[in-house]
Amino acid sequence: MSDNQQQVEFWNGAAGDVWVTAQVQLDTTLAPLSEVAIEAANVVAGERVIDVGCGCGSTSIAMAQKGAIVWGVDVSAPMLAKAKERASELSNVTFSETDAATQNYTADHQLIFSRFGVMFFADPVAAFTNLRQGLTDEGRLVFVCWQAMVKNDWVMVAGRAVQPFLSAPGVIDPNAPGPFAFADSDRIHTILNEAGYADIEITSVTPSIKIGQDLDEAMRLLSQIGPVARVLAELDENTDKKAEALAAARTALGEHQTSAGINLGAAAWIVSARKQ
Repeated sequence: MSDNQQQVEFWNGAAGDVWVTAQVQLDTTLAPLSEVAIEAANVVAGERVIDVGCGCGSTSIAMAQKGAIVWGVDVSAPMLAKAKERASELSNVTFSETDAATQNYTADHQLIFSRFGVMFFADPVAAFTNLRQGLTDEGRLVFVCWQAMVKNDWVMVAGRAVQPFLSAPGVIDPNAPGPFAFADSDRIHTILNEAGYADIEITSVTPSIKIGQDLDEAMRLLSQIGPVARVLAELDENTDKKAEALAAARTALGEHQTSAGINLGAAAWIVSARKQ
């Protein structure tokens, strides 16, 4: 089984269902990063855009509402079904269930965009080289990806609290496909350079993001993604330990509850480049 096939199965299983179920909350949480990435992309009406890893369609819809002609691609059937439902009244956005890394493209797109969708490529140089074929000669690439997990308090506050309940992960390749695979900005630069891009710029953005209006909402989200979700899966049959882990996470998050909800720091890269 290839790494790509593993990703296809992952996003067509429980992970895809989680993102569909939590779509509204996740879009709210990620809104500050979505907005800065779309602003960096400088989307213009009439431009043809490929939205890589479009998920439930939030960024595709936002760019279509600016007048762009958007093609959202993703491997997750559940998320694409949600995206099509949400965009049913828009005539300038379409969605395809396909692997962006190997999809055939025509060189008539001005922008390749992605919000947290490019860190899962098994062979990122090959994937970005293939995506490059979809750009016009003056075409550009813009995406947002996570910096290191330890710089993202929205993951780490609860993650540290449940760490004692997690099994030892063993040796983990930091460059393996996953949400934090592009944490190293030098690696991003090398990948894009080898894939045929120029004028590569990588900018740090560190907004505060809302993971819940209150503790219950924050726990619902983090119980489905990240370290808390992992510990719940590992302790599935150990109800006592599971309760202890949840209590630890609630206590840690509760220290950040304010009248404005639970807002925690995030750290991401805004990456831009042009076809060389």
